[in-house]
Amino acid sequence: MRSIIHINIADFAVAVERVVDRSLTDRPVIIAPEGAARAAVYDMSEEAYQAGVRKGMPLRRARRLAPGACILAPHPDRYERAMADVFKQALPYSPLIEPGEDDGHLFVDVTGTSRLFGPPVDVAWRLRREMRRRLDLSPIWSLAANKLTAKVASRLVKPLGELQVAAGEEAAFLAPLPIWLFPGIERADLLSLRDFNFTAAAEVTALTNDQLTVILGARASFVRDTLKGTDETPVLPAGHRPPRIALGHEFGTDTNDTAVIEGALFNLVEAAGRRLRRARRAAGRLAVRVTYADSRRRSRQAAARPATANDITLFETARRALHLALSRRVRLRHLQLTCAGLVHPPAQRPLFTADREALDRREALIGSLDTIRGRFGREAVRFGRGLAA
Repeated sequence: MRSIIHINIADFAVAVERVVDRSLTDRPVIIAPEGAARAAVYDMSEEAYQAGVRKGMPLRRARRLAPGACILAPHPDRYERAMADVFKQALPYSPLIEPGEDDGHLFVDVTGTSRLFGPPVDVAWRLRREMRRRLDLSPIWSLAANKLTAKVASRLVKPLGELQVAAGEEAAFLAPLPIWLFPGIERADLLSLRDFNFTAAAEVTALTNDQLTVILGARASFVRDTLKGTDETPVLPAGHRPPRIALGHEFGTDTNDTAVIEGALFNLVEAAGRRLRRARRAAGRLAVRVTYADSRRRSRQAAARPATANDITLFETARRALHLALSRRVRLRHLQLTCAGLVHPPAQRPLFTADREALDRREALIGSLDTIRGRFGREAVRFGRGLAA
């Protein structure tokens, strides 16, 4: 059985700022770009959280909820350096370390290291002790047989504590927990389940697959596996990232013009599609991350079924993710597109004639464009949609 430690430094940005400035200790702290229009909360301390402040909340409202809070501007470069230091503390114990994106989260797979470092629980205690001593950061930790269970466990003991879930007891441990606590469960899933008065994991996993499919459709299997604690995803090797294509667009002027934003996204999709086709790969998942004018970021993703390298189909999928990410009435500064889940192009053809004909037309169109651009240059022929950007 695997042994995976999840390290979580709660309220990471605030914890780093408190290392820099000791006077912030035990005070309510809100991190937000104070001078920005429609500024939103980037992170907050436990004291501010208890007062009702939440991430993404408008700063004006956060001030009313925590009137005595200290407001600090975010320092992403500072948090990136701190995360690198946290990573270095864990590196001697395992080559399998998967950090989050400068958010204080870290998975460490210590399977099979007992002869070197002792039981996994001792490694977890040692990691916390060394991070306290060397970095002055106080992480919580959890230990389980997979990443999903370990992450849920660490959420239960936040902001301070530790928890170990024995191998084989994942389903029993997760059964009484509220559904919203599980990573990967989306708001639409919660609303659909709430219509049937389902709030705990055990209530959902007691349903048959057919019953759950009636409620959740295609997401039924994923939700069921998640609530039962089924997770075979590995902890990635240190420094290793899954193969992906990431492209970005910086808007010269902050904008909330839908045509301009979608035009920029289409240009990114075209560039990603060319790379995919050259590499003979197809993308199964597209993620869009938007950066607002106040430096707040939001990411959403959508699945491409089946995986594809066709620009038109890629754009349809990417646009779904984009509109999920556009949840605020604030201008955009930067747009990033990531193509992940790269596989060989699927050989399976659509079942119905109309779907096959539509796919053939799209493939023929993109193939012709590639031929023209290969001979006369990429600017020889363009989609009108991309001109808006």
